[in-house]
Amino acid sequence: MNSFTLKAVSEKKSIKAFLDFPAHLYHDDPRWSRPLDSDIEKIFDPEQNKKFRQGDAIRWILEDEQKHVVGRVAAFYDKQTANKNNQPTGGLGFFDCINNTDASSILFDACKGWLAERGMEAMDGPVNFGERDSFWGCLADGFYEPLYNMPYNSSYYNELFEAYGFKNYFNQYTYHRTFETEGLSPEIHEKAKRLSENPDYTFEIFDKSKTEKIAEDFMIIFNAAWARFPGISKITKVHSLALLKQMKPIMDKRLVHIAYYKGEPIGFFIMMQDISQITKNFKGQLNLFHKLSLLYKIKCTRKVTRIIGRLFGVVPEHQGKGVEGGLVVNFARLASKPGFQYTDLELNWIGDFNPTMMKVCEQIGSKIYKTHITYRYLFDRDAPFEKATKVNV
Repeated sequence: MNSFTLKAVSEKKSIKAFLDFPAHLYHDDPRWSRPLDSDIEKIFDPEQNKKFRQGDAIRWILEDEQKHVVGRVAAFYDKQTANKNNQPTGGLGFFDCINNTDASSILFDACKGWLAERGMEAMDGPVNFGERDSFWGCLADGFYEPLYNMPYNSSYYNELFEAYGFKNYFNQYTYHRTFETEGLSPEIHEKAKRLSENPDYTFEIFDKSKTEKIAEDFMIIFNAAWARFPGISKITKVHSLALLKQMKPIMDKRLVHIAYYKGEPIGFFIMMQDISQITKNFKGQLNLFHKLSLLYKIKCTRKVTRIIGRLFGVVPEHQGKGVEGGLVVNFARLASKPGFQYTDLELNWIGDFNPTMMKVCEQIGSKIYKTHITYRYLFDRDAPFEKATKVNV
């Protein structure tokens, strides 16, 4: 029987081991790409992650008898998210492990014990101690190169989770289409045509001179369309403005679309370049040289050919009125013009609990390309298990 030692991550050496382990695990897999270390470390920095205000996190690495790292995991909770479930629910994430159920069980046991001591009665995984659009889900189908900050893992990970007793809480799909094919459905075109005949509806792309206003518009739409989802919190204008300012240096204004009704913000379709096509060669680092290289390659060489659909939402009062069609068709018109260098669009993080968005993805000619699973484990093994509730957006 294998002998393993679990160690808490607490100082520079163990932090480095935590960050480096996946590079060793996947060194023979050309599809895996290393996330930026800074993107991971800021999640576990109480000064940068507001989740620590009402919660906590811990990380572990697992070593074998030869002191080689063979696994890693993090456990975390925040009361606001935990209490939006049927039972207080924490999370585990950044799980990587050799194909060994003894090793994975030690990691899962550590998470379960730590969370139970803090009042949790269930755990979801693999998830992020932060927003859902990053480091979330266990890849189960479509083992292609990952998008920026999206998980990639070997197929045996699903077996490790399910062998421990985790159950599928929901699937999250990534849809894909190229810009070289037709594919917008007649229904989408009809919706857009109907709105174009009503002057009360207008559509705009990002304008850097209106960053303050767009930040407020984004906040209004997001809080109305998305914050009612379990596990998603409202954002403030300060948060919204910080997100836009963070995106501005590499933003392509053609990828940010906002819908208005009589001047009031009612919907958005926000995409971004998949910078992992560049950062995958940075070996996790992002120093000044890497930053300059990233900006140069985005602005001057057009190395990025893939874009990610990050957020799509319509406020409840205007759902079912064709706003999504207007947003999509307005983007499609820009995408058909000369100089549009992107060839592929991946619509990221479409939950199976959201049939409305799944239908929109199909109507624009995209197909399911990848499937990630969010698992849930109830500490009371006799408690009834319920999948995520279906919603509309």
